[in-house]
Amino acid sequence: MENALLVGLSRQMALSRQLEVIANNVANMNTTGYKSDGALFEEFIAPTAQDDGTSRADSAVHFTNDRGIWHDFTQGPVQHTGNPLDVAIDGDGYFVVQTPNGERYTRNGAFQVNGAGQLVTADGMPVLGDNGPITFQQTDHNVAITPDGFVSVNEGNVTNVEARRGKLRLVRFARAQNLIKEGASNFRAPNGVDPEPATNAKLQQMAVEKSNVNSVLEMTRLIDITRSYAQVSALLQQTNDMRKNAISQLAEVPT
Repeated sequence: MENALLVGLSRQMALSRQLEVIANNVANMNTTGYKSDGALFEEFIAPTAQDDGTSRADSAVHFTNDRGIWHDFTQGPVQHTGNPLDVAIDGDGYFVVQTPNGERYTRNGAFQVNGAGQLVTADGMPVLGDNGPITFQQTDHNVAITPDGFVSVNEGNVTNVEARRGKLRLVRFARAQNLIKEGASNFRAPNGVDPEPATNAKLQQMAVEKSNVNSVLEMTRLIDITRSYAQVSALLQQTNDMRKNAISQLAEVPT
């Protein structure tokens, strides 16, 4: 009976964790550049102890063990916006942004220009080029971004002289699953996971990559998890009732 309770509890903990992951995916269905997550579990097998102190593998108890989270890096749909500062990545690559805690990596290309003329993310973090932040002058207009990442403008109020303002830095990771999420669409590279140039990635101006969350699939999973949790709860309740009945019957003194 104790084993049934422990197994049921481990299953409920796994379902609760999976519910958190799916709820976060659903909450970010409309977040630009968001990559959905999935919960990863494994089976933990515990052999049962015998009266002589040995254990038997054929009567082992199977528990559910929460192993971690995996990221779905499949590309999301591209939405055309008409905004010249919006950029979508086609292929395996990430923009590099500068934060107070170091470099971070994102596929959210909904950029803006701050008061200092720097190209920044929606939360105000500078977007890095090969030579540092991309910075515009006050008289710059007609921003153009090539598929290779070169940023050029027409400068001057009278003459339209074309000038380059830098080249967007694009990187990729050979072990992308080791990246750690920070916020909705930023990733941090842990020690030992180094970026490399994303030579095969191309950029599309006036477009952004939407979230890759499949809303129908996530809602279906949400329903399945809710039902599974209810089934496990019912099983635990039945097990608890059996224990109470057993104790009650053992406590009866025959007359």
